[in-house]
Amino acid sequence: MNKDSKNIALVTGGTGGLGTAICKRLSNDGYLVIACYHNAEKAEKWRIKMKEEGYEFPMYQSDVSDYHSVENMIKEIEAQHGHIDILVNNAGITRDGQFRKMTIENWDVVLKTNLYSVFNCTRNVINQMCDRNYGRIINISSVNGQRGQFGQANYSAAKAGMHGFTKTLAMEVARKGITVNTISPGYIGTDMVMAVPEDIRNKIVAEIPVGRLGGTEEIAHLVSFLASQEASFITGANYAINGGQHVY
Repeated sequence: MNKDSKNIALVTGGTGGLGTAICKRLSNDGYLVIACYHNAEKAEKWRIKMKEEGYEFPMYQSDVSDYHSVENMIKEIEAQHGHIDILVNNAGITRDGQFRKMTIENWDVVLKTNLYSVFNCTRNVINQMCDRNYGRIINISSVNGQRGQFGQANYSAAKAGMHGFTKTLAMEVARKGITVNTISPGYIGTDMVMAVPEDIRNKIVAEIPVGRLGGTEEIAHLVSFLASQEASFITGANYAINGGQHVY
Protein backbone atom coordinates (compact mmCIF):
# COMPACT_ATOMS: atom_id res chain seq x y z
CA MET A 1 0.00 0.00 0.00
CA ASN A 2 1.10 3.55 -0.60
CA LYS A 3 2.10 5.50 2.46
CA ASP A 4 -0.32 8.09 1.14
CA SER A 5 -3.87 6.90 0.51
CA LYS A 6 -3.83 8.51 -2.92
CA ASN A 7 -2.44 6.89 -6.03
CA ILE A 8 0.94 8.38 -6.90
CA ALA A 9 1.75 9.95 -10.27
CA LEU A 10 5.29 10.87 -11.34
CA VAL A 11 5.61 13.49 -14.07
CA THR A 12 9.03 14.00 -15.64
CA GLY A 13 9.70 17.48 -16.99
CA GLY A 14 7.09 18.52 -14.46
CA THR A 15 8.15 22.17 -14.24
CA GLY A 16 7.76 22.89 -17.97
CA GLY A 17 4.66 24.35 -19.59
CA LEU A 18 3.06 21.04 -20.49
CA GLY A 19 4.35 19.35 -17.35
CA THR A 20 2.75 22.05 -15.22
CA ALA A 21 -0.68 21.52 -16.78
CA ILE A 22 -0.36 17.75 -16.35
CA CYS A 23 0.68 18.08 -12.70
CA LYS A 24 -2.24 20.38 -11.94
CA ARG A 25 -4.81 18.22 -13.70
CA LEU A 26 -3.70 14.98 -12.04
CA SER A 27 -3.63 16.75 -8.68
CA ASN A 28 -7.17 17.99 -9.29
CA ASP A 29 -8.11 14.39 -10.10
CA GLY A 30 -7.01 13.38 -6.62
CA TYR A 31 -3.58 11.88 -7.25
CA LEU A 32 -0.49 12.63 -5.22
CA VAL A 33 1.60 14.18 -7.99
CA ILE A 34 5.39 14.19 -7.87
CA ALA A 35 7.26 16.53 -10.21
CA CYS A 36 10.67 15.53 -11.53
CA TYR A 37 12.94 18.40 -12.55
CA HIS A 38 16.49 19.02 -13.75
CA ASN A 39 17.16 22.74 -13.29
CA ALA A 40 17.13 23.62 -9.58
CA GLU A 41 16.80 27.39 -9.99
CA LYS A 42 13.86 27.08 -12.37
CA ALA A 43 12.27 24.47 -10.12
CA GLU A 44 12.37 26.70 -7.06
CA LYS A 45 10.62 29.52 -8.92
CA TRP A 46 8.07 26.99 -10.13
CA ARG A 47 7.50 25.66 -6.60
CA ILE A 48 6.78 29.18 -5.31
CA LYS A 49 4.41 29.91 -8.19
CA MET A 50 2.55 26.62 -7.67
CA LYS A 51 2.19 27.31 -3.95
CA GLU A 52 0.71 30.73 -4.75
CA GLU A 53 -1.84 28.93 -6.93
CA GLY A 54 -2.69 26.48 -4.17
CA TYR A 55 -0.61 23.48 -5.26
CA GLU A 56 2.18 21.78 -3.33
CA PHE A 57 3.96 19.04 -5.23
CA PRO A 58 6.76 16.87 -3.84
CA MET A 59 9.71 17.60 -6.14
CA TYR A 60 12.72 15.45 -7.00
CA GLN A 61 15.76 16.39 -9.04
CA SER A 62 17.13 13.89 -11.53
CA ASP A 63 18.95 13.68 -14.83
CA VAL A 64 16.46 11.49 -16.66
CA SER A 65 19.03 10.75 -19.36
CA ASP A 66 21.13 8.92 -16.75
CA TYR A 67 19.87 5.50 -15.63
CA HIS A 68 21.45 5.54 -12.19
CA SER A 69 20.23 9.07 -11.45
CA VAL A 70 16.68 7.91 -12.17
CA GLU A 71 17.19 4.71 -10.19
CA ASN A 72 18.20 6.69 -7.12
CA MET A 73 15.28 9.08 -7.53
CA ILE A 74 12.73 6.28 -7.77
CA LYS A 75 14.12 4.55 -4.69
CA GLU A 76 13.89 7.80 -2.75
CA ILE A 77 10.32 8.43 -3.88
CA GLU A 78 9.28 4.90 -2.93
CA ALA A 79 10.91 5.21 0.50
CA GLN A 80 9.25 8.56 1.23
CA HIS A 81 5.86 8.24 -0.46
CA GLY A 82 5.21 4.69 -1.69
CA HIS A 83 4.98 3.01 -5.05
CA ILE A 84 4.38 4.89 -8.32
CA ASP A 85 1.06 4.04 -9.96
CA ILE A 86 1.22 6.43 -12.92
CA LEU A 87 4.32 7.44 -14.86
CA VAL A 88 4.12 10.31 -17.35
CA ASN A 89 7.28 10.42 -19.47
CA ASN A 90 7.11 14.07 -20.46
CA ALA A 91 10.74 15.30 -20.27
CA GLY A 92 12.21 16.47 -23.56
CA ILE A 93 14.52 18.94 -25.27
CA THR A 94 15.30 20.11 -28.80
CA ARG A 95 18.63 20.79 -30.50
CA ASP A 96 17.49 21.57 -34.03
CA GLY A 97 19.63 21.74 -37.14
CA GLN A 98 19.89 20.22 -40.60
CA PHE A 99 21.21 16.68 -40.40
CA ARG A 100 24.26 17.34 -42.57
CA LYS A 101 25.36 19.93 -40.00
CA MET A 102 24.19 18.07 -36.90
CA THR A 103 26.86 17.32 -34.31
CA ILE A 104 27.12 14.00 -32.53
CA GLU A 105 26.67 15.93 -29.28
CA ASN A 106 23.29 17.31 -30.39
CA TRP A 107 22.21 13.91 -31.66
CA ASP A 108 23.30 12.19 -28.46
CA VAL A 109 21.77 14.60 -25.94
CA VAL A 110 18.37 14.63 -27.65
CA LEU A 111 18.19 10.84 -27.96
CA LYS A 112 19.24 10.38 -24.35
CA THR A 113 16.93 13.03 -22.91
CA ASN A 114 13.88 12.23 -25.04
CA LEU A 115 14.11 8.46 -25.59
CA TYR A 116 16.61 6.90 -23.20
CA SER A 117 14.74 8.70 -20.42
CA VAL A 118 11.62 6.68 -21.27
CA PHE A 119 13.59 3.46 -20.76
CA ASN A 120 15.30 4.77 -17.63
CA CYS A 121 12.11 5.83 -15.89
CA THR A 122 9.90 2.98 -17.04
CA ARG A 123 12.48 0.29 -16.28
CA ASN A 124 12.67 1.51 -12.69
CA VAL A 125 8.90 1.28 -12.03
CA ILE A 126 7.68 -1.56 -14.25
CA ASN A 127 8.50 -4.51 -12.01
CA GLN A 128 6.80 -2.89 -9.04
CA MET A 129 3.72 -2.27 -11.20
CA CYS A 130 3.76 -5.91 -12.34
CA ASP A 131 3.96 -7.09 -8.73
CA ARG A 132 0.83 -5.04 -7.90
CA ASN A 133 -1.00 -5.87 -11.16
CA TYR A 134 -1.66 -2.21 -11.83
CA GLY A 135 -0.04 0.73 -13.58
CA ARG A 136 -0.38 3.50 -16.13
CA ILE A 137 2.50 4.57 -18.36
CA ILE A 138 1.86 7.58 -20.59
CA ASN A 139 4.57 8.70 -23.02
CA ILE A 140 4.47 12.22 -24.45
CA SER A 141 5.71 12.05 -28.04
CA SER A 142 5.11 14.61 -30.82
CA VAL A 143 3.44 15.09 -34.17
CA ASN A 144 6.97 15.39 -35.53
CA GLY A 145 7.65 11.83 -34.46
CA GLN A 146 4.86 10.79 -36.82
CA ARG A 147 5.42 12.98 -39.85
CA GLY A 148 9.03 14.18 -39.48
CA GLN A 149 10.14 17.81 -39.45
CA PHE A 150 12.88 19.68 -41.30
CA GLY A 151 15.86 20.18 -38.99
CA GLN A 152 14.70 17.67 -36.39
CA ALA A 153 16.24 14.33 -37.35
CA ASN A 154 17.32 13.81 -33.74
CA TYR A 155 14.05 14.91 -32.15
CA SER A 156 11.84 13.09 -34.67
CA ALA A 157 13.87 9.88 -34.30
CA ALA A 158 13.55 10.00 -30.50
CA LYS A 159 9.84 10.74 -30.55
CA ALA A 160 9.17 8.07 -33.20
CA GLY A 161 11.08 5.59 -31.05
CA MET A 162 8.53 6.12 -28.31
CA HIS A 163 5.83 4.55 -30.49
CA GLY A 164 7.68 1.27 -30.94
CA PHE A 165 8.53 1.19 -27.25
CA THR A 166 4.90 1.83 -26.30
CA LYS A 167 3.45 -0.87 -28.55
CA THR A 168 5.89 -3.57 -27.50
CA LEU A 169 5.76 -2.89 -23.76
CA ALA A 170 1.97 -2.69 -23.90
CA MET A 171 1.88 -6.27 -25.24
CA GLU A 172 4.30 -7.50 -22.60
CA VAL A 173 2.46 -6.14 -19.55
CA ALA A 174 -1.19 -6.13 -20.67
CA ARG A 175 -2.10 -9.12 -18.51
CA LYS A 176 -0.58 -7.40 -15.49
CA GLY A 177 -3.21 -4.65 -15.43
CA ILE A 178 -0.77 -2.10 -16.84
CA THR A 179 -1.59 0.12 -19.80
CA VAL A 180 1.06 1.83 -21.94
CA ASN A 181 0.04 4.58 -24.33
CA THR A 182 1.51 7.50 -26.25
CA ILE A 183 0.21 11.02 -26.82
CA SER A 184 1.51 12.96 -29.82
CA PRO A 185 0.78 16.68 -29.42
CA GLY A 186 1.03 19.12 -32.27
CA TYR A 187 1.99 22.74 -31.68
CA ILE A 188 0.91 23.73 -28.18
CA GLY A 189 0.88 27.22 -26.67
CA THR A 190 3.76 26.67 -24.27
CA ASP A 191 6.27 29.38 -23.33
CA MET A 192 8.73 27.83 -25.79
CA VAL A 193 6.31 28.10 -28.71
CA MET A 194 5.08 31.55 -27.69
CA ALA A 195 8.71 32.73 -27.68
CA VAL A 196 8.92 32.02 -31.42
CA PRO A 197 8.77 35.28 -33.44
CA GLU A 198 5.17 36.21 -34.14
CA ASP A 199 5.48 36.05 -37.93
CA ILE A 200 6.84 32.49 -37.77
CA ARG A 201 4.23 31.50 -35.21
CA ASN A 202 1.49 32.85 -37.48
CA LYS A 203 2.80 30.65 -40.31
CA ILE A 204 2.63 27.64 -38.01
CA VAL A 205 -0.94 28.42 -37.00
CA ALA A 206 -1.90 28.86 -40.66
CA GLU A 207 -0.99 25.20 -41.23
CA ILE A 208 -3.27 23.98 -38.43
CA PRO A 209 -6.80 23.26 -39.75
CA VAL A 210 -8.54 24.30 -36.51
CA GLY A 211 -6.76 27.65 -36.80
CA ARG A 212 -5.05 27.88 -33.42
CA LEU A 213 -2.38 26.43 -31.18
CA GLY A 214 -3.35 23.68 -28.77
CA GLY A 215 -3.73 24.36 -25.07
CA THR A 216 -1.62 22.65 -22.44
CA GLU A 217 -4.83 21.87 -20.54
CA GLU A 218 -6.11 19.93 -23.56
CA ILE A 219 -3.11 17.62 -23.44
CA ALA A 220 -3.47 17.32 -19.67
CA HIS A 221 -7.12 16.31 -20.10
CA LEU A 222 -6.06 13.42 -22.35
CA VAL A 223 -3.39 12.37 -19.83
CA SER A 224 -6.10 12.40 -17.15
CA PHE A 225 -8.31 10.12 -19.22
CA LEU A 226 -5.55 7.61 -20.00
CA ALA A 227 -4.57 7.54 -16.32
CA SER A 228 -8.11 6.72 -15.25
CA GLN A 229 -9.71 3.38 -14.43
CA GLU A 230 -12.10 3.93 -17.32
CA ALA A 231 -9.24 3.68 -19.82
CA SER A 232 -8.19 0.18 -18.75
CA PHE A 233 -9.03 -1.36 -22.16
CA ILE A 234 -6.83 1.12 -24.02
CA THR A 235 -3.20 0.09 -24.40
CA GLY A 236 -0.53 0.23 -27.07
CA ALA A 237 -2.31 3.23 -28.61
CA ASN A 238 -1.08 6.57 -29.88
CA TYR A 239 -3.36 9.56 -29.52
CA ALA A 240 -2.73 12.35 -32.03
CA ILE A 241 -3.83 15.72 -30.66
CA ASN A 242 -2.72 18.27 -33.23
CA GLY A 243 -5.75 20.21 -34.50
CA GLY A 244 -5.79 18.25 -37.76
CA GLN A 245 -2.27 19.23 -38.77
CA HIS A 246 -1.35 15.60 -39.37
CA VAL A 247 -4.07 13.02 -40.08
CA TYR A 248 -3.57 9.38 -40.98
